[in-house]
Amino acid sequence: MKKIFLTIATAALFSVSVFAADGGKKDGGATASYAVQQAFASEFANATNAVWTVTKNCQKVDFVSDGTKKTAFYSLSGDFLGTTQYISYKAIPAKSQNQIAANYKGYTAGDVIVYQANEALNRDIEPTSYFVDLKNADHEILVRVANSGNVEFFKQVK
Repeated sequence: MKKIFLTIATAALFSVSVFAADGGKKDGGATASYAVQQAFASEFANATNAVWTVTKNCQKVDFVSDGTKKTAFYSLSGDFLGTTQYISYKAIPAKSQNQIAANYKGYTAGDVIVYQANEALNRDIEPTSYFVDLKNADHEILVRVANSGNVEFFKQVK
């Protein structure tokens, strides 16, 4: 479930097409490009347990920093896109929690992922977005919570 949630949130965050990598293998023996690995090592010097995955859309690394599991995303051309991590539902803005309670009665909040985007790469994207997994007996959906606190339907999961 967590992999599906993270994959859906990640896929939605990449609205820009990405092109060929500068050397990493794709899928099978996934090795991120040397330049991306060096950029990651510089940016996240205290990271441990780094595990790289390269897909047709991005290069990502799951790691632990200061005791927190995170994921950093890079385009295939090596641009840093942003990071994600799981957080508590209580960490999203109170205004958003109230909107969710009012607009999604009967749903229970599950996993919450916060996405910290690289604003330098795309000024049109919000710097912080939250993705909340909501479930009831029959459905599972994702809602996106903007940094402003507004809640919008994002995707039907089941």
